[in-house]
Amino acid sequence: MSESSALTRYAYVGPPAIRDRERGEPGAVITGGDDLERWFSAHPEAAGEGATYVVDLQGRLRLAARRSEHIDCAEGQAVLAAGEIRLGRAVDRRVVVREVSNQSTGYCPDPDCWPAVAAALNAAGLAAPAGFTRAFVFRRCPACAQTNLVKDEWFVCAACDAELPRAWNFAESAAQTMS
Repeated sequence: MSESSALTRYAYVGPPAIRDRERGEPGAVITGGDDLERWFSAHPEAAGEGATYVVDLQGRLRLAARRSEHIDCAEGQAVLAAGEIRLGRAVDRRVVVREVSNQSTGYCPDPDCWPAVAAALNAAGLAAPAGFTRAFVFRRCPACAQTNLVKDEWFVCAACDAELPRAWNFAESAAQTMS
């Protein structure tokens, strides 16, 4: 990432009961090929069911088992990105990214967090795809506060039929842009 690019800090916006409980196992910090190989060898299920990931505020990839909460993977901290990732092995036995998304209902990151993900994957020794293999658009309803997953560009609340904003609007006071 260039120093001129702005990154959004995503605070946890999921259920308070998950936020307030004792933290689970944190995600493993993956800073290079050795970390990646060690983690993937210990979690071969990540090839089939995938894994939970976050990009922490230092731009590092953190990986945890698929059924982990993103807030635990992030040690309770804000993140630059969060989602799910499925890894595999190439013919030459390198670990590769098969799928990566921004699917996290705890942080609800916008698809524009991709540059942080790509940089963290590259720093971890993984070739980043051109973008998310699945990108999710989350919006909070201004009328009823329901979290919505926007599908087919339909920006209407599934709970109350109110119009949803086109721009990301979770925890506006908690989300901060980093330069």
